[in-house]
Amino acid sequence: MSTPWDVHRLPRAAGKTFLVTGGNAGIGYFTAEQLAGTGATVVLGSRDPAKAQAAMLSIRSRIPDADVRHLLLDLADLASLKSAVDALDVDRLDAVVHNAGVALDHPPRRETKDGNELMFGTNHLGHFALTHWLAPRLKAAPAARVVTVGSFAAKSERLDLDDLQSTLDYRPKRTYGRSKLAQMYFGFELDRRLRAAGSSVLSVVTHPGGALDSLTPSRPPVHVRTTGERLRGLPAALLVQGKEAGAWPAVRAVLDPQVSGDELWAPRVFGLRGRPHAQTVKDHLADAEVAARLWEASRDLTDADPSRPLT
Repeated sequence: MSTPWDVHRLPRAAGKTFLVTGGNAGIGYFTAEQLAGTGATVVLGSRDPAKAQAAMLSIRSRIPDADVRHLLLDLADLASLKSAVDALDVDRLDAVVHNAGVALDHPPRRETKDGNELMFGTNHLGHFALTHWLAPRLKAAPAARVVTVGSFAAKSERLDLDDLQSTLDYRPKRTYGRSKLAQMYFGFELDRRLRAAGSSVLSVVTHPGGALDSLTPSRPPVHVRTTGERLRGLPAALLVQGKEAGAWPAVRAVLDPQVSGDELWAPRVFGLRGRPHAQTVKDHLADAEVAARLWEASRDLTDADPSRPLT
C-alpha cells in the first residue's frame, strides 16, 4: 500500500531541479515555495527581475536554506526563449511547471511581439515553444516531468480551430478560457506522443480549482491580505480555496511517483477545493483529434515541435 499523500509533508527532492514559470506571484509563487521546501533547486521563470527577487526573498524568509534562482523568461517573445534556456545553468531539469499566464478582462485585443493574440500566444504558444528548447535538459533527467497548469474555466470552453487567434470574435474572458484549454490539450497530446515513443519524460495536466486572493495567506511583499479581505472571503471558502492550496495539484504532479499522464490532477471537492486527486480525462478534454490539430497549428506558429527532441 502506498503512503497517503500529505500536502504538508512532501517527500524530499534534494539534488533535483525544477523550473516554475510565473513563479514570482500567485499559484506559481506557492508552487515554488512548496517545492523549495523539499530541498530541490527551484528556478523562478519571470520577465520581471524585481518581482522575482521579492519572491525569492519571501521564500528564503520561510525556508532559510532554500536554493531558489531566477531565470529571465518572456513567454510572449518566442525569439527570446532559446537564449533564455541557454542561460539556465543546469545540466538537467527534473520538471518544468507551465504556470505563467496572462488574463485580460477588457478589450482591446492585444498581441505579442510575434503578432499572436496575447493570451493564446503567452499562455499556450510560449509554453509550447519553451518545452521544445528545454527538451535536452529534460531528457537528461532520469524521469522528468512537464506539468501544465490549466484552469477549471477551460472545461466550459471549446476551441475554434479556425480562429485560434480570436481575430474574428474577441471576447477577453472567453479567449482566456480557450488559451487555458489549449494548454490542457497540449499537455494531454504531449503525453500521448511521449508514451507512443517510449520516452521516459512524463506530461501531466493539472488545474488549481477556484483560488482567490482573499483566501490566500500573506507572503509580503509578494501578496498581502488584509483582515478585512480575509473576513470577506470566508463565505467563499465553502466552495473555493486560496492560492496556496491551489498549488497543491501541480506540486503533487511534480513529486508523486504514482502520478500518471492520462489523468487530470485537480482539487478533490467538485474540482474547486480540497486536496489533489486524479480525475478521469473525459468529454472534450479527451478529444485527441482536436488536440492533434491544435498541435500542428502550434508547430506552424512557433517553428517548434516539443515531442520530437523529447523522444
